Amino acid sequence: MTLYNYFLCCVLLNTKKTALFSWYLYRGWMTTDRAEPAPKIMNVSSEHCNISDWLRLEASVKASVYLVAFSFATFITIVIVTIVSQDRKLRKEVRHILLCHHLLCISSYCGLGVVFQGMRALLAHSPRLICWVVFGLQLSVGEGILFTLALMALNTYLAICWPLKSLSLVGSVKYRILAGTWTTIILKNVCLFLIEVTNLAPIAVFKLEPLCPVTLNSIPARAMGLVFLFLPLSVILLSYSLIYREGKRAGHFNRSNLKARKTVLIHLVQISLHVLPTLIILGVGKRCGVSFFALNLVLFGVFAFAQCFNPLVYGLQNTELRSRLHHEVCCRLGSGHTRSSRGPV
Repeated sequence: MTLYNYFLCCVLLNTKKTALFSWYLYRGWMTTDRAEPAPKIMNVSSEHCNISDWLRLEASVKASVYLVAFSFATFITIVIVTIVSQDRKLRKEVRHILLCHHLLCISSYCGLGVVFQGMRALLAHSPRLICWVVFGLQLSVGEGILFTLALMALNTYLAICWPLKSLSLVGSVKYRILAGTWTTIILKNVCLFLIEVTNLAPIAVFKLEPLCPVTLNSIPARAMGLVFLFLPLSVILLSYSLIYREGKRAGHFNRSNLKARKTVLIHLVQISLHVLPTLIILGVGKRCGVSFFALNLVLFGVFAFAQCFNPLVYGLQNTELRSRLHHEVCCRLGSGHTRSSRGPV
């Protein structure tokens, strides 16, 4: 006998109080029976969004892109560093020293990216400390990329606007400036790393993680990261604006020397391809879904494209390096042609 049949019997027997009580009981039973499936639907929909699966897929794609970028950037870096190291005149110039540091930073950044993203993609179950050290090294080298660009822009400004003083000033303190820059970057990241480690138990630091976590994700770390992002960026923009103003005032940017304006424009576009994807990725964050996954990969592709072509923009665009490279290629091809024409001895 169901509750509804019992209610009808009560009505027929004119038991009003019992019927009224049964009616309320029946309404409560129907409401409870209909409200139960709703949480099940929400649980089913939330189970489809597993952020670990998306992060692993993203790490697989990033590791492959980093590998291509590392191969290309390392090849160009070896060529340019070899040319500079073999020429005494080029070794003494500050711009070529900064260029070699910049290219080495790019190659190291892409190589560490292959290691870190490969650990995440393969679920290596590495200790959390190892993951943090690799990520911290990649972050330090990435900041070194921007700081070397800022020093290159500042050196160009001094060479154009203060040509007599820049040779003696920059030549005497160039290694001190480089050492101070790297010391500041490393000390900043080490201090932030120690702050985050002290908030964890010693066992948690050596815990095995299937998906390598990132570190320096706290509010102070993010604030310092933004400072170290906008500080070199402001130096670069200020230097290029002063160079443009000085060139326009002195008449350098006329029809006979439009290459300087084109070079400044190319450098600004290259820097924007470095900075804008990073800011958008930080703003969007890590979320589930195909749209967020596609947006993250597109932004990362733009960033990796800028990393790959950095050696071409700042290295082979240099007239002296390009002429030396052309001379080396011609000499090697000429010697190879001479040996082949002589035949075996």
